[in-house]
Amino acid sequence: MDVPAHGQCVVGGYNDHELGGDLVSRLPANPPVLAGFTYLRPLGSGGFADVFLYEQNLPRRQVAVKVLPTEVSDPEVRRMFHAEADALARLSAHPSIVTIHQASVSADGRPYIVMELCPTSMGQRYRTEQLVLPEVLNTGVKMACALETAHRAGVLHRDVKPSNILITEYGTPVLSDFGIAASLRVANPREVFAMSVPWSAPEVLSTSTVGSISSEVWALGATVYSLLAGRSPFELPNGQNGLEQIKQRIVRAAHQPTGRWDVPAQLEGVLARSMSLVPRDRHASAADFARDLQQIQRLNGLPETPLELAAAGWSSAPAEFDADSDFGVTRVKVPHTSERKKAAAVNLSSRSAESDTTSLSHTPPARRSAWPWVVAGLVGTVTIGVVVWLLLGVL
Repeated sequence: MDVPAHGQCVVGGYNDHELGGDLVSRLPANPPVLAGFTYLRPLGSGGFADVFLYEQNLPRRQVAVKVLPTEVSDPEVRRMFHAEADALARLSAHPSIVTIHQASVSADGRPYIVMELCPTSMGQRYRTEQLVLPEVLNTGVKMACALETAHRAGVLHRDVKPSNILITEYGTPVLSDFGIAASLRVANPREVFAMSVPWSAPEVLSTSTVGSISSEVWALGATVYSLLAGRSPFELPNGQNGLEQIKQRIVRAAHQPTGRWDVPAQLEGVLARSMSLVPRDRHASAADFARDLQQIQRLNGLPETPLELAAAGWSSAPAEFDADSDFGVTRVKVPHTSERKKAAAVNLSSRSAESDTTSLSHTPPARRSAWPWVVAGLVGTVTIGVVVWLLLGVL
């Protein structure tokens, strides 16, 4: 895999030359020395992190290591970096979220995250090739399920866009870069440092909110639109597409169709709804958006992508934001009751109830007398004595 051009970071999700990006391209810093890992080469850099290719010694595999540069000393950026590690650690068991292997601090004081190696991203593909409808729908359902899982765990991604959809070595799309993630339970979340304008909802651009489920649905719809159209939703194919012009179009929600003949009208309607100007007019959740995409798959005879959602006991658990934490960690407390213990308790309760009912509804049997057994014993003894006496007399 070649080093990306223009400082684009393939693995970390930072894409400096993507339209509307507010990040500054720069060369990666020197890679840190990490125990148990052998440095191979840089993969790219972004505004807040460098990503390097390392080989892990045990078990032996190639990994992507995301490192905070030495010159970044802002405590808020460090908090965001640690928050990303925390979010990924909790969510990366999901099949459509990038896997984190470990996180720590290097000997020279730089925090780092070791992640699975993903060779490419959707940010590289959607502008250079026309993605087929089945692949886009499949990717949309998977990303919606990844977001829904994060939301149920109390985490907002806040930077959903094509370049944050990575492609694993097996061709599976996964959501990455929770670097500016926030808790759904925070009353006054800290200010974010970066914003990807072409996929940001109007209320985010107007600073009415720094993120909500509704704004995530907008970004998800805008991302699926981009994968189909080869451009962000509010770019004009032959018009002026400066940052301010795009912002003005987003604030007005001046939505245009994708312009592709093979995109069904139902899908155009789903995308338009997800990017409605009024948040309450959008899908109520990422899962609702996923179900609409599934419906389009069914109507068009395409394989239906299954919903990848966590078990109800985990996914619906309340999240608790630790306001006193330096990293702003969102913690989930899941009350767990063993189904085996629960079944045993039910059986025990049933047996106890049956026992109580029996003791109340039936009279216990009368106690039998022991005299018949005593008389029988005496008769038997006398009989045996007589037989023995007669035998001795005969002899």
